[in-house]
Amino acid sequence: MNAITTHNASTDDSLPRLEQLAGISQRLLEKARALGATQAEVSCSEERGLDVNVRLGEVETVESTHDRGIAVTVYFGHRKGSASTADLQESSLESTVAQACAIARHTEDDPAAGLADAELMATQFPDMDGWHPWALSADEALDLALACEAAGRSADSRISNSDGASAATAQSLSVYANSHGFIGRERSSHHSIGCALIAGQGDGMQRDGWYTSGLAREDLTDPAQVGRIAAERTLSRLQPRSLPTGEVQVLFSAEMARSLIGHLLGAVSGGALYRRASFLLDSVNTRLFPEWFAVDEMPLLPRGLRSSTFDGEGVATRNSALITDGVLQRYILGSYSARRLGLKTTANAGGVHNLKVAANAGDRASMLSGMGTGLLVTELMGQGVNGITGDYSRGAAGFWVENGQIAYPVDGITIAGNLKQMYAGIEAVGSDVDPRSHVSVGSILVGKMTVAGDN
Repeated sequence: MNAITTHNASTDDSLPRLEQLAGISQRLLEKARALGATQAEVSCSEERGLDVNVRLGEVETVESTHDRGIAVTVYFGHRKGSASTADLQESSLESTVAQACAIARHTEDDPAAGLADAELMATQFPDMDGWHPWALSADEALDLALACEAAGRSADSRISNSDGASAATAQSLSVYANSHGFIGRERSSHHSIGCALIAGQGDGMQRDGWYTSGLAREDLTDPAQVGRIAAERTLSRLQPRSLPTGEVQVLFSAEMARSLIGHLLGAVSGGALYRRASFLLDSVNTRLFPEWFAVDEMPLLPRGLRSSTFDGEGVATRNSALITDGVLQRYILGSYSARRLGLKTTANAGGVHNLKVAANAGDRASMLSGMGTGLLVTELMGQGVNGITGDYSRGAAGFWVENGQIAYPVDGITIAGNLKQMYAGIEAVGSDVDPRSHVSVGSILVGKMTVAGDN
């Protein structure tokens, strides 16, 4: 099978299952109120999935999952207690609420604890087009994974081995309810096909891969094409060199550029800020990036990978700017961190939704041409980022670029700098967006970083 087949589920029971979870949530809130809680919130979730793995044309694993989780948080004034269960029996649900209440009675007051303000709760729930379940059987999933791997292995005689291929589908239902009277229901799906290959022999072996993912099966790349891309990426890494130590331009490929935005998000998130553990303390209304640089959060984007009409506390989401004209517009806050900081929630309890980083350049080929000479980074290794100082040092691999063209692969190098200086030194953002993430960003060119190689 070389193409993705489509099969509609004969029955979609997601809405009745959501109503069951909603009913459980309401009963738990009533039990918490009866035990004296002044406020309470309940999160219920249910996930189903299928994940298969193959290697060298043989089946390795077939895993079907069906998980459920129920979490109860109660507040007695500003004292908080939480407990969870996966058991839907009434006795277990009652015990869970009782445990949460017992914990709350023995904790100290925290003035920042409590639900988000009632007037902030979402009241409109348009469909975000995130529900596209795939009735994929285990045999069909195995066919997709096998076709993906076979296409990659047959692409070139230098492909010597495989780390395997996979196909997966998952669907998730969730309900959040609280004692303000808010109840929100969400359902989402996610599917993926991927492959990792090995090329070369002995000490010269190299590994790389590729995958496709999306909310709907029609969003996926053909599995054979995924395998061929994995082969191309693996072959391109053969016979790598190191580099002499020095300062060079660095172009982060789109999938690596996401990590630079991730460090920004961590530094402007409430938890890091109220703990005074961020290199971007007191940075709102400060220019951190070039004047053309912009980042917008778009939680209401139809079919967005992280779209939602409400955050993890029921607060209504809205489209809003994070960076405008290079200037940080706001932090990323839930109600607890907002209270700790004397600010208001930004509807980001549970994290950010869809982010879009504005491009000011063309595709990667045009960015390479504009860069002329420098380093293209396609892989990052290690955790060498200090969130307090912004110091950045990570292992890297990629390609050396000369005269706007890839000259040869490189690995065994370290790239280093400071995130504040790196952000200020961004020269271009490409249009070559990797669609597999809720952070929509193309390749990012940083004007100068230190590259340490073998001298």
